[in-house]
Amino acid sequence: MRGSTMIQVTLTETAANKVKELIQRSDPETGKPLGSLDDTYLRMYVAGGGCSGFRYGLALDRNVHEDDDVVQVHGLKVLVDGNSKEYLDGSSVDYAESVAGSGFLVSNPNNWSTCGCGQSFNPKGEEAPDHQEGQHAHAHTH
Repeated sequence: MRGSTMIQVTLTETAANKVKELIQRSDPETGKPLGSLDDTYLRMYVAGGGCSGFRYGLALDRNVHEDDDVVQVHGLKVLVDGNSKEYLDGSSVDYAESVAGSGFLVSNPNNWSTCGCGQSFNPKGEEAPDHQEGQHAHAHTH
């Protein structure tokens, strides 16, 4: 676990409450909570793919790795791995519900371009992997 230069990420209160709800939801078979805020973390990461070259990912995780930064936000522990840190620094996460669907939205001032879905991006100063002018595909479910 790293801590020398902490990453700056924020979650809106709405997003934090939704993550807490997901962590503490009950197992349908046992009725017991699937996790607790003490042992379950929100992992934010960046992976290759998406229509703009990179995509954001959010997952619940119980393991803290050596290269993870851990940030406390609204009572949640947020993990960001060393490879994703430069892409996520300064990001904020919100949760929105609408007629079209619901989901987490990541905003990042360091992006050069973002797909309309809000889940895929191209960082400033970098060319998207395998990016060719005019190609744009969506494989998102909302």
